[in-house]
Amino acid sequence: MEQQELIPHLFRTEYRKIVSVLCKRFGFDQMETAEDIASDTFMTAAQIWALQGIPANPVAWLYHVAKNKAKNHLQRVATFNTKVAPQIAAGVTEDEIDLSPQNINDSQLQMMFAICHPAISPEAQIGLSLRILCGFGIEEIADAFLSNKETINKRLYRAREKLREEKIKIELPGLTEIDERLSAVLATIYLLFSEGYYSISNNKTVRKELCFEAMRLCQMLVENKYTGKPAVNALLSLMCFQASRFEARIDKNGELILYEEQDVNLWDADLISQGGYYLHCSASGNQLSKYHLEATIAWWSTQKADTPEKWENVLQLYNRLLQIEYSPVAALNRTYALSKANGKPEAIKEAEKLNLTTNHFYFTLLGELYTDINNLKALQHFQKALELAKTQNDKQTIQKKIDRLS
Repeated sequence: MEQQELIPHLFRTEYRKIVSVLCKRFGFDQMETAEDIASDTFMTAAQIWALQGIPANPVAWLYHVAKNKAKNHLQRVATFNTKVAPQIAAGVTEDEIDLSPQNINDSQLQMMFAICHPAISPEAQIGLSLRILCGFGIEEIADAFLSNKETINKRLYRAREKLREEKIKIELPGLTEIDERLSAVLATIYLLFSEGYYSISNNKTVRKELCFEAMRLCQMLVENKYTGKPAVNALLSLMCFQASRFEARIDKNGELILYEEQDVNLWDADLISQGGYYLHCSASGNQLSKYHLEATIAWWSTQKADTPEKWENVLQLYNRLLQIEYSPVAALNRTYALSKANGKPEAIKEAEKLNLTTNHFYFTLLGELYTDINNLKALQHFQKALELAKTQNDKQTIQKKIDRLS
């Protein structure tokens, strides 16, 4: 891997680890310092690797540099930080900045829950998690929230201040609190996967790296005896099923291949099997989460056969999902399932009730539903979808539909 590809890749995978360990070491009152040290480590890597080449073990190199920068920081600030000064006087050793695999894992898990403290708003929890744990840029977070950079910067600033004021510790909450704060952690992981699976900010349809990082974070929760809850297993199952179709979703030109046109031979059987395993693991307890329903829908999507039984089951699952948590995306997908189960005319009536006039997927769906019923209306809807589409891949897909009708 070339340097221009390696450093962004390592930033995605290692930035959050360094920040989590340093925040745990310094406390939330020095969160920006931890972020600065981590960022400065990658800037140093970019400068030195350009001159000397990529080291034999880039990750170990980053950890070594981050550790030294942290030690230097502790020594420099001893005069104004009374909490650190006694430690400096006693002598700071390299071992105190513990970047061992176990501490990295523990620190990230603890950081997930510390950031998702009820003292800050759910939106701020997710934004801060995306920034610290996932290495998202402010612009990417703004895109994910359909907001702007100024609003996101203010939101993150207020969240950091709140964590300081409340003196939140970076540790796993008590057993009674875990369930309450787990939902925000799962929402963050879900958003990360969604940003990778369908990215707007970088004008790419699939960013596998982000998806697999989301799966890795969820895997950490699954493997912990206190956080491996049914909903966590269900979310990991959902992501496995979705990720199993990565290779079939994009053609050699980088264009999106619709589900019905995908080559089933390119689906990843191992990921489908893993998804089935975690879905089975999620079938305990007495709570049905949206992740259970979405994972089961995703399982049906791995069944290529286009049978009435399949679409009736999918339709009923969407009906239940919308009862638990309404979303425009779920409503659109439910309408598509309705067209497959009960026919296009009924689906058109339901779709037009949604009135999602700023959503290009809405007009794309209407175009599909009207095709072969009223091709003029179908063409008008596809043209409106083309106007609203944000990515080049979406525009290419919609243009193909227009060309076929024309």
